[in-house]
This record gives sequence, structure tokens and C-alpha cells, in this order.
Amino acid sequence: MSYLFPDCVLLIFCKAPVAGQVKTRLQPALSAAQAVAAHIELTRFTLDRAFHQSLCDVRLCCAPDPEHAFFQQCAANYPLTLHRQNGAGLGERMQAAFADALQIYRRVVLIGCDCPSLSIENLRQAFAALMDGADLVLGPAEDGGYVLIGMNQPQPELFANMPWGSNAVMAETQRRVTYSGLKLHELAEQWDVDSVEDWRRFQALYSA
Repeated sequence: MSYLFPDCVLLIFCKAPVAGQVKTRLQPALSAAQAVAAHIELTRFTLDRAFHQSLCDVRLCCAPDPEHAFFQQCAANYPLTLHRQNGAGLGERMQAAFADALQIYRRVVLIGCDCPSLSIENLRQAFAALMDGADLVLGPAEDGGYVLIGMNQPQPELFANMPWGSNAVMAETQRRVTYSGLKLHELAEQWDVDSVEDWRRFQALYSA
């Protein structure tokens, strides 16, 4: 297959759709089963977007492991490869995924599966920025986190002891980037689905 960015890879972090373990902040407005259905819909939406154009290889980084039937179905439906998320916490898992991918690819971008506002053009911009000399690409989120991070060499200092899940993640990452002297490219601000209000927003904008 011919890719626009043949030496790049997109990592998509995803949890297995298990009741009580995904989209728990959508409860109790949604039942546990409805939260699982929302997670599945968002994941499929993300994968559809990722393959809207032939950008690059795609890895679905699975937690706790790729054996779940949902991940196996994703691999059957999309031209991606399945990989286990390795590490104790989110930062450790992200760093491990980057370190592994950068042994094979020159540039790596990582996203989650719950940011419907992130477009194929945003992904193109991220890879293009890395090709143009940026050390790091970030896609800031409305809630103070980020929905995309890309780099061309491991940056473990950006993942250790980070206040994940708080509104300080983007600011703290920017502070560390400045301290490290990295050349940063920021994309336009996005929004992700963390609350039931976000879920309603997604339904209003994107659901058929």
C-alpha cells in the first residue's frame, strides 16, 4: 500500500469494551452497557477517520491485551496491527509505545479513541510538522489535557509523574518542553468525550 507518510505510524490507544471499565464518567446518566456502546461507537468513529486517507501504518494499542474479541474484530475490519499496552500507568504505557514504535518508524503520533473533533487533516498536519523539523507535536484539548502527541525520538521526561486526568496536563507538558528546549508545534484546540455533555455533543454533531 502506498502511504503519504511511509516512514510514520499512528498509534491509537484503546481499552477493551468491558462494562464498568470504559467511559465510567458517562454514568449514571448512561448505564454501564450504554457506556460500553458509546466507547465502541467512538472507537469505530476514530478508526474510520484514521483510514479516511492512506496516511501511514496504524497500530491499535490495546489494554489490557489484544485478545479481546472487539480488538480482533477491529483487526479484521481495518488494515491495522494489534499491540499490547505495556506499563503500569498511562504515562509508562505511552512512553513504552513510543519507544517500541520509534525502533521501526522515524515519526510517531499517538491519539486516543475518544476525540471525534480530531480530523484527518489534523493528523496530516501533525506528521507534516514532524517532517518539517518539529521535535514534538501536541493537540491541546479544551479540558486542559491533550488529544494528540507526536515525536521523532523518545522523550521519557514528558510522561513521568504527570498529573494524568487533570486540567494541568497540557500546561505541565508545555513547561517540560520549554525546559528541554524542544521545538514544539501545536495544533488547533480539540474536544474529547469525557462527560455525558460531551457524549451528547458527539451525538448531535456526528451520530447518524
